[in-house]
Amino acid sequence: MPCLSAAKPMLLKSSERAVPFAIRCTDVTKRFYYYEHRTRSVRELFIRGILGRPTHVRRPEFILQGLTLELGAGHAVALIGANGSGKSTALRLIAGIYAPTSGTVEVRGRLAAVIELGAGFHPELTGAENVGLYGSVMGLSRAAIAARFPEIVAFSGLREFMDVPVKYYSSGMQARLAFSVTVCVEPDVLLLDEVLAVGDQEFHERCVQRLTAFHAGGGTLLVASHDLALIRQLCSRAVWLERGMIRMQGAVGEVVAAYQQDGSGETDGKSRRSSA
Repeated sequence: MPCLSAAKPMLLKSSERAVPFAIRCTDVTKRFYYYEHRTRSVRELFIRGILGRPTHVRRPEFILQGLTLELGAGHAVALIGANGSGKSTALRLIAGIYAPTSGTVEVRGRLAAVIELGAGFHPELTGAENVGLYGSVMGLSRAAIAARFPEIVAFSGLREFMDVPVKYYSSGMQARLAFSVTVCVEPDVLLLDEVLAVGDQEFHERCVQRLTAFHAGGGTLLVASHDLALIRQLCSRAVWLERGMIRMQGAVGEVVAAYQQDGSGETDGKSRRSSA
């Protein structure tokens, strides 16, 4: 299957074209700078000024270049690619954590993201307090958070640890709490970045069931993962990123097969989880 240009939006079936978009990225570029030298004192600033040397010496590094992508409301799409291909950066741009260097990112509806373990948690607060904090950030009232609290606790399986500060949680416990809060606040758009790679098999299966129900109920899902078995299970379409650009996009089976044939893909998601 021929690769698609990074400048072209995701091709949609005729039945999908009337669906309003939930996520739209238009010619998005993200550039970071690597500093070879930074001036850190007034004395050095003065000396470099006299010598005619630049205050900072840096070089640009493009993480994403010309990303154009559109997800219709209710679609489930996966981002795949090798480490450093731009998957996590794309999610952070969509979540509003990063601002694009150029281009536009639009999101419609309430967005929830589990992009980094413990992100958004205050380590000194207890699990219960962090649930309230995260719910407030999502725009929920105290009454709404209280109504969802029992479901969040039950789903996480951390009832006996809810009064313990999060700084004492293991990475798996943090993943449980972050995922539980995110899926139980009923977002319209859900972003996930490898969060299911941490945790036991029982919790993993519970998460997959909840994500399947979320999508079946009309939720929009964007997942970045190396677990190709999970991607096939959850998503209908996939976008293959390579060096910050779209290498290929389309039906999940076709894109994953091409990715594996290229030698970049994982062949067994279960083996990744068992070794986590």
